[in-house]
Amino acid sequence: MQLTPITWPRLAEALAERIAGTEPPGPWWRVAVDGAPAAGTADLADAVAAALPALGRRALRVSAAGFWRPASLRLEYGHEDADAYYQLWLDTGALRREVLDPLGPGGTGRALPSLRDPVTDRSTRAGYEELPPGGVLVLDGPLLLGQGLPLDLTVHLSLSRAALERRTEAAERWTLPAYDRYAREALPEETADVLVRADDPRHPAWTG
Repeated sequence: MQLTPITWPRLAEALAERIAGTEPPGPWWRVAVDGAPAAGTADLADAVAAALPALGRRALRVSAAGFWRPASLRLEYGHEDADAYYQLWLDTGALRREVLDPLGPGGTGRALPSLRDPVTDRSTRAGYEELPPGGVLVLDGPLLLGQGLPLDLTVHLSLSRAALERRTEAAERWTLPAYDRYAREALPEETADVLVRADDPRHPAWTG
């Protein structure tokens, strides 16, 4: 696999240019930036979304954490169950119903940017937002691939096991087995449309 060194700002610009310069497969673009939080998925998604309006594309920024299931469900097997983190935390049904399907073929363009605050576990009471045709959903989160989510462009930020261990906060290291399982079962490095190696946070490389 050929990887090309790039800076983070140029990577965000290149992704935004690729999206803006191509007609969406449907009425809207549904773009996912996938990877462990330690890889910097949220920062890259923010930068891509910020670059799109200047290129003529409205953007809607959504975090998968805003669609976690209630704590009573996702923590049913304890606060540090890696299998539950992998399989149960994300409410894929709500994410599809409130965001992905409305921005797909036959959709209304009316999407909910968040459902539940992951910290307080309460409803965010966010209002629906209208994304005009040609607009771009930029979603970020971990473990997004292999779940049957209808996505038009997927970007996976990859970390080696050593880099993931090194850059994951101590309180979150119980999640590491979930990423091992994800790598084996979902094969994100092979299935993503764009692969970014982020082992060195200063010097990413990508497949272009």
